[in-house]
Amino acid sequence: MSDDIVREPVTGEGYAVASLDGLGEGWGFRKIRTGLDLKEFGANAIVLPPRYEAGPHFHDEQEELYFVHAGLIELLFHESEPQRLGPGGLARVDPTTVRRLRNIGHEDAVVLIVGGKGGYVGRDGRMPEGEPRAGGPIAD
Repeated sequence: MSDDIVREPVTGEGYAVASLDGLGEGWGFRKIRTGLDLKEFGANAIVLPPRYEAGPHFHDEQEELYFVHAGLIELLFHESEPQRLGPGGLARVDPTTVRRLRNIGHEDAVVLIVGGKGGYVGRDGRMPEGEPRAGGPIAD
């Protein structure tokens, strides 16, 4: 097994892995859907510079989930009070709700955005046949 940490996209039979840094540099969008060849939902990350406000937008059909990985952001919805989120913060936004994202901090903000349409599949995870255990400590 290699000790190298994945940066650029790597694909195999039934999977793809990458790092956000391997999908782009500097401020702006990281096209996760394209980089990992996602087929069932959309995903992007955005890196916002300090004290920067993105333009307002909405969608026709897709609901979005925002996850704040780093930084301090505010989400503004219509004329409501800004909602402040830090690392680990989450927000769900309906398609037609106008939203605006702003980095109110003094460091870059990194936000993962996942969009989808069509509903929840349900819990369909299963252990492969013959797998001896569900998980536990890694043996040295």
